Amino acid sequence: MLRLPAFRLRQPTSLAEACRILSGEGPAARVVAGGTDLWPNLKRRNQKASTVISLARVPELAGVRAGGEVRLGAMETLADLERAPALVTRYPALARAIGSISSPVLRNLGTLGGNVCLDTRCTYYDQNEEWRRSIHYCMKAEGRICWVAPSSPRCWAVQSADSAPMLVALDARVRLASSAGEREIPVAALYRDDGIDYLAKRPDEIVAEVALPAESDAAHLRTAFFKLRRRGSIDFGVLSVAVALRTEGGRVTDARVVLGSIASFPSPAGEVARALIGAPLTTESIRAAAQRSRAAATPMDNTDFDPRWRGQVTPVYVERTLRAAAGLDAADGA
Repeated sequence: MLRLPAFRLRQPTSLAEACRILSGEGPAARVVAGGTDLWPNLKRRNQKASTVISLARVPELAGVRAGGEVRLGAMETLADLERAPALVTRYPALARAIGSISSPVLRNLGTLGGNVCLDTRCTYYDQNEEWRRSIHYCMKAEGRICWVAPSSPRCWAVQSADSAPMLVALDARVRLASSAGEREIPVAALYRDDGIDYLAKRPDEIVAEVALPAESDAAHLRTAFFKLRRRGSIDFGVLSVAVALRTEGGRVTDARVVLGSIASFPSPAGEVARALIGAPLTTESIRAAAQRSRAAATPMDNTDFDPRWRGQVTPVYVERTLRAAAGLDAADGA
């Protein structure tokens, strides 16, 4: 049985107090929301912490505030968000993406902030310490080599947060709080294409809230989300596709297509989006645009399924997701 290591638990009752503690404790501290990612990582010794700061008693991090835009508290559980009327009616593809995360039991514990900050994953990293020690560790945890690409100078661990691609496609923003103040940045700017240093937020910052623009809701955009995984629940995805299309006069005026679970960050499929702009949403235009997604996907042997097969099916599922957003054979994208 894997056991948690010893650490000091702090339980602040306000965001300001949580920020002060985090600033004072330094890099040896970890922030925990639902714990569905941090606790397993600590048990496997993937991560270490002398102090863990729980956000469970910080009421200002909860709640869904709907006005022109919709603001989601970072401590809102995934289970509550997938059923939240403001998401189901105005941002249905995001509600679907959140509803695809893990299993019902873990969605009752996991939070939006925790999913946004989900650690990157890799076959060689997500193992217990004895297993990792037997191969001399990888560069993401104490080693010097990436076992996925041994000649590479960087880590290729994959970002598998299912909410992230859809949030990027919706042009959502994230509010970051620290003892030095607050700032709000696009969710797209929160991620780096680096398996180790995968978040652009500072170590002393806490994800407090996610804001969804009014102009990205269902009255303005056609959206869809698809996730591929071995089983229909529990398993992490090996591919996700988030689509947001703006149309006028039957033609696409703006498009965002974001791929998840294929790289260390949510990957914009820019060539697909550019091929759609100015075109009508027809079977032919969608298929031609989807074929360009193959260049954006370079799956590696660090997660489930054969990487060559994952690369081959990427255009297929991009096409299905685009068809669902366009309302063409929507069952295909289900």
